[in-house]
Amino acid sequence: MKKVLFATTALIATASVAAADVRMSGYGRFGLDYNSANERVAGVSETNITSRLRLQFDMSTEADGGIGFNARFRLQSESRDGLVSGGAFGGTAANGARFGVTYGGLAVNVGNIIGAVENAPGLYTTGTRSAGTGIDGMGFHSLAIKSRTGTAFNWDAYSSGGNGVNGIEALYSVGGFTGHVSYTQRNGGVVLGTAGGEDRTGVMVTYSFSDYYVTAAAQSSSVAANDITFVAAGGDFGAFGAKIAYGTTDAADSVTLEGNMDIGAASNILVWVNSTDVSGVVTAADTADGTSFGINYQYDLGGGATFVAGYVDEADNDNQFQAGVYFSF
Repeated sequence: MKKVLFATTALIATASVAAADVRMSGYGRFGLDYNSANERVAGVSETNITSRLRLQFDMSTEADGGIGFNARFRLQSESRDGLVSGGAFGGTAANGARFGVTYGGLAVNVGNIIGAVENAPGLYTTGTRSAGTGIDGMGFHSLAIKSRTGTAFNWDAYSSGGNGVNGIEALYSVGGFTGHVSYTQRNGGVVLGTAGGEDRTGVMVTYSFSDYYVTAAAQSSSVAANDITFVAAGGDFGAFGAKIAYGTTDAADSVTLEGNMDIGAASNILVWVNSTDVSGVVTAADTADGTSFGINYQYDLGGGATFVAGYVDEADNDNQFQAGVYFSF
């Protein structure tokens, strides 16, 4: 099974032909979700159906001189009735568009940008269909960037279901080097004519060689709790793959070890362990503190379809299990 070391970099939309192009792609996923945390939530079953249908539209054209222009947006319908919040969310929604200009190895995007930290290889699990564990990621507990209560996603990232951060970013690739800088400024404040909300600057550098990579990323924010440092290294060793990732925030230090193995020509099993040390005095509310682990199994059914099953044991001793099918088109 082919391992995808740089899944998030596929978000970079580039124009490769000197003509206008409109492409539609997407995937569907559905399966059963068991979440032990729901036993403490009124009106929600521990076992539910989780599903998503996504349609993605990529438009591109190339002007004289080789300058490319592109845009992307998504339509998505989703249901995760097993969320601890108990709120089923669904319906079909369009996200915010991203626009880009490309020339050679340089890409500049505006709008619903990718985000420098989000684009770091090794941030998410390697080669899994959900980029996490199971059908929908099950909370993405494998990520080595933590708040006191878990994975807070407090960095700029492409939003599949919302407007996005409406920022600007530049990406440059040459040889095995990739650099990425992003910036966002949120509305807010009381000064007329001035956006006084949180601003974030992200930087990511990656060097890849053969089937291996090393990466470092950081985010500086006007909100101290959202300052982030992340480093990772990983590689593909034939039928085996491995990764180590470290992240630090104002709230916690976190390390993730990951290994995966091909089983025959169609199956892959991935195992990860995360250890998180919450800073200061730790209370019962600091549910990220401790050790969590997960197992993901995938079987390629052919034709773009994959059977997926996963299990997560969280740091607070809650556990989740999912099994279902992905199919891409």
